[in-house]
Amino acid sequence: ESSAASDVYKRQVYNLLLTRDTTIDEVITPTTVDGMDLLPSNIDLSAAEVQLVSEVAREQTLQRVLRQVRDRYDYILIDCAPSLGLLTVNALTASDQVIIPLECEFFALRGVALLTDTINKVTERINPDLQLLGIVGTMFDSRTLHSREVLERVVDAFGEKVFHTVIRRTIKFPETTVAGEP
Repeated sequence: ESSAASDVYKRQVYNLLLTRDTTIDEVITPTTVDGMDLLPSNIDLSAAEVQLVSEVAREQTLQRVLRQVRDRYDYILIDCAPSLGLLTVNALTASDQVIIPLECEFFALRGVALLTDTINKVTERINPDLQLLGIVGTMFDSRTLHSREVLERVVDAFGEKVFHTVIRRTIKFPETTVAGEP
């Protein structure tokens, strides 16, 4: 294994969560946006879910990592995969507030109900300061009745917790991902 390959391997969230030989400063990566840094991950993070199960205080692993740099940033955004496993519980434990992005599809409504249930459990058992900041509609297409109906049902269920701003469906998202731009 070359040293360049091992350097890239060490520069991931996975190593911060599951090894003691990587510091957060080795992993933090500056971006092209002034004042915005990134803590990158890769496919290895999916294995962390299984490995964290045997850790002591496994729900607080991410919180311990982020505590070291929390005072350096005004905001730390934690982007989670759409699952309710141990990595998501770690993110909720390390957070003050949650924004739920909701794809404007009916199947996504069930996911919001499950996530809010998980948020309530984390608030009761681990992080009493956690609050739901709001829900933001994504992939919204105002031309379709489907998108409008989904957003209407979310507003009926969550009222003022639904942001008035929506993120519209656009081809720009895949383009920015490929370009590595925000």
